[in-house]
Amino acid sequence: MNLATWLVRAACEFQSKDALYLGVDPVARYDQFGHWATSGASWLRSRGIQAGDRVAIYMPNTPDYLALFYAIWHLGAVAVPVNAKLHAKEAAWVFENAGARLAFVGKNAAQELEQSLGPNSQTEILVLPKVGFGGIVHGFDPSPVASRDADDLAWLFYTSGTTGRPKGVEITHGMMQSMALSYFVDVDQVFDSDVALYAAPMSHGAGLYNLMHVMKGAGHVCPVSGGFDPVEIFALGAHFGAVHMFAAPTMIKRLTQLAVQREEPPTGLRTIVYGGGPMYLADIEEAVDVFGDIFVQIYGQGECPMAISALSRKDVADRTHPRWKERLASVGKAQSVVEVEIADPNGRLLPIGEVGEIMVRGAPVMKAYWKNPEATQKSIMNGWLMTGDMGVIDHDGYITLKDRSKDLIISGGSNIYPREVEEVLLLHKSISEVSVIGAPHPEWGEEVVAFIVLAGGETLNKPDLDAHCNAYIARFKRPKRYVVCEDLPKNNYGKILKTELRMQI
Repeated sequence: MNLATWLVRAACEFQSKDALYLGVDPVARYDQFGHWATSGASWLRSRGIQAGDRVAIYMPNTPDYLALFYAIWHLGAVAVPVNAKLHAKEAAWVFENAGARLAFVGKNAAQELEQSLGPNSQTEILVLPKVGFGGIVHGFDPSPVASRDADDLAWLFYTSGTTGRPKGVEITHGMMQSMALSYFVDVDQVFDSDVALYAAPMSHGAGLYNLMHVMKGAGHVCPVSGGFDPVEIFALGAHFGAVHMFAAPTMIKRLTQLAVQREEPPTGLRTIVYGGGPMYLADIEEAVDVFGDIFVQIYGQGECPMAISALSRKDVADRTHPRWKERLASVGKAQSVVEVEIADPNGRLLPIGEVGEIMVRGAPVMKAYWKNPEATQKSIMNGWLMTGDMGVIDHDGYITLKDRSKDLIISGGSNIYPREVEEVLLLHKSISEVSVIGAPHPEWGEEVVAFIVLAGGETLNKPDLDAHCNAYIARFKRPKRYVVCEDLPKNNYGKILKTELRMQI
């Protein structure tokens, strides 16, 4: 089944209901939204785009972004969303690798992108006019939704590429349908009175989550800022009520800081689903104290989008269970549509309680990387996706991440998981941010180094930090060095770039 079928149905059921908003202003009803998709497919066909062709989107979040998704899918073509914060040269590489026939580009990036692509590029660049996508497809007849099978490509997702070139993950119609249906079982319910708020890039998980909200006839709001502004988020929550949003852990921390500063919790935020990076225990505890039981955690990868595990709002907020802190520090249980196991480097299953590599299989798991059989062979083992994440599963099925396998520190033959050390250091009042890496050591193989950002007015006190660590973790895990820095290097999605930190030692 074609994903666009869900919008066709919603456009019939919720015709006169406002669907798309820019800030608080309605942009399109559901019948208009549906028409933009069906007539947009005809317009794309008039530009020479056919089923299976790749169409890129390199723009900030706007209501047009969603209309483009569904027009592309309606035709049977493939969406290639690219984070608008990427450099034009990075975006150009993605377009060329994907073989994109057409790219919708934000006006501020068009000139630099054309220069980066060069005169021989096969990608046509289009900047949407002020009339928007609805304006340019006006007058084109609606077209029937293209027939698509579960294994047909819908979304070509390029990994962030913190090391080397990014890889294109082939995300199919079947994968996204499985992810969307699992959401209702494992993550949250959606109602037509809800509003989905897109404060994180639609090129990633926030964009994927549009499916469930289209299916149920919910509203879709793009902030006027085009991204994440805590003040704007609070204002939109108060205006709409029943707001759902996807947020990275760093975004939740900023929302919490603003709420604490204002000394009053915001209204209207019904559900915040968080994922995409490590959520430290101290941060989510504080967030629950401030906002209440509105948080759900998901764990996924581009190769299994948003669908590996989930930690329910009950588990996030519960303080009564004897192991509630352990559960809160986990990423929850396997979602209904996947199997999750822990394996050794050879793919052999490990017993409950042992740390190894997390592997997953099921309907939302990719079958291949785009034009990269070598990478595919390394990542898929006997039908299992080898995630590259180290973790452990307890007797109740809760999965706890330790670290990326490449980030594991081995000192004197003992395994040290950086996240464990980071969690402890963040409990100290002098530290605002931290990232722990391993540095080469002539005797021990590696030693633990902590890059820290000090809280306002604080100074480095190594003996005090050492004593603090000794109170929580084994001495061999304690950092041997502390490096103070103003900011930690991050990519466009807020993930700390440990590769850059390693270059500094």
